[in-house]
Amino acid sequence: MLEANKSLVRPEHFILVGIPGLEDVQFWFSIPLCTMFLLTIFGNTVMLYVILLEENLHKPMYFFISMLSILDLVLCFSTTPKILLIFWFNVKRITFGGCLTQMFFIHALTAMETTILVAMAFDRYVAICHPLRYNTILTNNRIAVIGISAIIRGTFFIIPFIPLVNRLSFCKTMVISHTYCEHMALAKIACSDITINKVYGLTIALLIDTVDIACITLSYSAIIRAVMRLSSNEAKRKLFNTCGSHICVIIMFYTPALFSFFAHRFGHNISPKIHITIANLYIIIPPMCNPIIYGVKTNEIRERIITSFFGKQIKSL
Repeated sequence: MLEANKSLVRPEHFILVGIPGLEDVQFWFSIPLCTMFLLTIFGNTVMLYVILLEENLHKPMYFFISMLSILDLVLCFSTTPKILLIFWFNVKRITFGGCLTQMFFIHALTAMETTILVAMAFDRYVAICHPLRYNTILTNNRIAVIGISAIIRGTFFIIPFIPLVNRLSFCKTMVISHTYCEHMALAKIACSDITINKVYGLTIALLIDTVDIACITLSYSAIIRAVMRLSSNEAKRKLFNTCGSHICVIIMFYTPALFSFFAHRFGHNISPKIHITIANLYIIIPPMCNPIIYGVKTNEIRERIITSFFGKQIKSL
């Protein structure tokens, strides 16, 4: 019987259960989730609008913020509407092709985002440690190359996940204990050998996250050394404030991402309720908070937003 079932390589659809163990109360989770989704759309749209219209914001740092906002919007639209359908209307089915497409976008977009975060750390490093060379190093052409490289890098590393999942046989269950399709959640329900999936997934995580975190750490170590050499406490405060927003975004992005990664591979004692809840927060909290953090912490953006929506200019707080 099992051998007959193994012929089912490509099922027509999967079932996304939502948050395992909390199916009866998922509707209540949808209220804050929907609110955060709307705030994400509004905040990132406003951020893009302000940066596009204000010529004074046509600088490398703001271009990187724009890239981050675009990626955040695409990531949210790739996941949150389906999650809300599960929570509101119990629409749990997702086609095999739709699941693979969602899996690709989730992993590719997060890989692109971490590349942009590295670029933003490098931007701050050049601005603080080599200010006189800033305009010659970060030209518009180089910024465009960085953006294109982020897309190519994310696509190149993640696209092999599709044939790796495509080769698997799904003969045990079509039920995914998650709110969205991601690589290891899919691999775990297969009845085929998933050693290659595990090895490749771990390798990609090490190549992307470990390398990127190391680059960001090196950049900010150099920034901190440069700032500590300054004699003026006011100058130190301003420089730390300039980097503060980016550091907050980095912490929000990597903390739940690393938790989800290690929970899938080593967190066998972690409750699925906790794991999947944090996985949901991972795809909505950073995209929602990024424009808020940059809007509050960045004087130029804050002033432009107030000018655009309230019709008056105020001085930086």
